[in-house]
Amino acid sequence: MFKSLLYYKYKTALILVSAITAITSIFLITSLSGGIVTMYSEMLKTDGDIIITQKGVADTFFSDVNRTLIPAIEKVAGVKGVDGVIVGAGAIGTLPIAGIYGVTQSRLNIYNLTEGTYPKGKGEVMIGEKINVILAYPKELMLFNMSFKVTGVFKSEIGFENGGVVIPIETASEMFHKSASFLLVSLDELEHSEAVVEAIKPLSNEIEVKSTSDFIQNYNQFKIIKISGAVIASISFFMGFLAIVSIMSIVINDRRYEFGIKRAMGLSKSRIIFAVVLEVMALTLFAFAIAYGLSYFLLEFLQNVDKFQGYLSGRIDMELGLIVLVGSLVMSMIGALIPAFMAAKTDPIILIHQGQ
Repeated sequence: MFKSLLYYKYKTALILVSAITAITSIFLITSLSGGIVTMYSEMLKTDGDIIITQKGVADTFFSDVNRTLIPAIEKVAGVKGVDGVIVGAGAIGTLPIAGIYGVTQSRLNIYNLTEGTYPKGKGEVMIGEKINVILAYPKELMLFNMSFKVTGVFKSEIGFENGGVVIPIETASEMFHKSASFLLVSLDELEHSEAVVEAIKPLSNEIEVKSTSDFIQNYNQFKIIKISGAVIASISFFMGFLAIVSIMSIVINDRRYEFGIKRAMGLSKSRIIFAVVLEVMALTLFAFAIAYGLSYFLLEFLQNVDKFQGYLSGRIDMELGLIVLVGSLVMSMIGALIPAFMAAKTDPIILIHQGQ
């Protein structure tokens, strides 16, 4: 049944390469764009059941929330703690740009120190493991033309943080000229989040208060990243499978003589089409398996390339894998079944004559 695939080995190889390239590209583009959203989401979720940002500002990088609100928020029933965070970026040592995170003293303990101590005041900083390796284990760093002593190194599963530096929020406030990018509120009981949100809102008319999950779902930057990734991945996917459809059609048309002989021998149309379906499914599943393994390897490789500072991250979940698998099978079937169906219903003598 699969002898024809080996007979047309060069065209079969072209189909495989096209399919593997198309499937791998959609895996990588979708996973990496989703990884950016996941990393930032995880950073917000850490000790943050509620997030407070500046009202009317779409991006947390431009948000400015007054930290003087913290004492009043801490008095709200159900509030366990409040942390201020400043997110920014700038040149760090020899690196042109990296993440800079200013945090309140109470938030420092979420970072898992691997060596040294937490920064205690102005002029001190701790750095992620990734950036520590890239900068060759520095003892001092230059940030915004200011010298900082490296007091500790931490490990974080969040690439943005592992490839960045953490400083006291007071120092970050001087650097970025803001009080806090956002405030993260942790609760005693998560089910009371709506009541706490309503209690915090009246404290200032310049803030926007949301549960962290609601914020992540509605954050415009996340929507843009997801939509852009989906569009680019879709274009890559369909361009790749357009080549597969074309090559598959050529291969099926080249087999008209074979189909004519089979029809002349008494094989039914349905049996011929069924054989083509099995061949296409086998070829597509083989390409999918190779592409999945290749994508997994490339994702692991990219996440560990020092040049990317740990900012590239992604994973292939079951939903994405299923969507890509079904899409691959459908596109391959379209390329094979249309010419196969046309050939199967054509008179065997005509098929043999055309094949010759």
